[in-house]
Amino acid sequence: DGKVYWIADAYTTSDRYPYSEPMQLNGGKINYIRNSVKMVVDAYNGSVVLYQMDTEDPIIKTYSKIFPGTFRPMSEMPASLVSHLRYPEDIFTLQTAAYSVYHMDDPQIFYNKEDQWEIPAIASEGEGASRTGTIPPMQPRHIIMKLPGEKKEEYVLMLPFTPRAKDNLSAWMVARSDGENYGKLSVYRFPKDKLVFGPKQIIGRINQDPEISQQISLWSQGGSQVIQGSLLVIPIEESLLYVRPLYLKAEAGKIPELKRVVVAYENKIAMEETLEQGLARIFGGGTGVRREGSSTARPSVSGGALSEDFKERIRRALGTYEEALRAQRDGDWTRYGEEIKRLGDILKPR
Repeated sequence: DGKVYWIADAYTTSDRYPYSEPMQLNGGKINYIRNSVKMVVDAYNGSVVLYQMDTEDPIIKTYSKIFPGTFRPMSEMPASLVSHLRYPEDIFTLQTAAYSVYHMDDPQIFYNKEDQWEIPAIASEGEGASRTGTIPPMQPRHIIMKLPGEKKEEYVLMLPFTPRAKDNLSAWMVARSDGENYGKLSVYRFPKDKLVFGPKQIIGRINQDPEISQQISLWSQGGSQVIQGSLLVIPIEESLLYVRPLYLKAEAGKIPELKRVVVAYENKIAMEETLEQGLARIFGGGTGVRREGSSTARPSVSGGALSEDFKERIRRALGTYEEALRAQRDGDWTRYGEEIKRLGDILKPR
């Protein structure tokens, strides 16, 4: 209807649900939580409409009887708003934490914690450890992608798992948000016989790379601050492409400047001034890919010129990547997810 609305999540919680393990939330402990209400706020006049999302939750059913007419059924929510609903990150974070242990369905394996998972803990946006000396775990990220076995792209919330005390990826959990699939959770496991590098391993490989570490040390000696941006994770077939921008902030400056882009795929890592050059080194075969162990090799065309199709794909990937960065700076996560999904499609092998 041409208006702007805010949509917020409301929860019913309890710390007295029988036979349920307590978990930390907002400084307290709970062992029951449901996303029972969606609150819609009109940005122009401030009016609030409460929609009862969960029809089975006994707590919200009791509130509905106490305050009749306060909560509207979800069937009354306009379709234009339903299409914007997304699965809440708060509950998803709790669910992934619980599933990291309770995915083990064999009693002996569960008792010995033989296959326990954990959420990778990595520093982001150039930040290191917190004041307590610990690095917080990764937060869920929204992305638009086509899930295995599905026919079209959808808006999902994703978070990776790694084995306990290890850094390679073991699985992804996905919360779906579109249409009839809203609220459905899926877990996609990586083959145990195939090593898939996790985010922490990729960051470690980036920091240990001779060329990259040398350049970062050189910048730091001049009094400038090197800021490593968010690690972008792009699923491609049964592997992952990682992209991380490097920013340089001058001692007297306030605005960081993009100086390099790091691209990592399987055993290959490249750092270049642009994403276009980084992709050329990673996927260019004999046309400038820096192999494992090489430190200062630069792109060349001694192995033959890149095809026009490959050049065009690189140009499209560069434009899409820049759009994703702009969306990230603007806080437009829907557009960011669309651009990352488009980037993955461009980079898929043909």
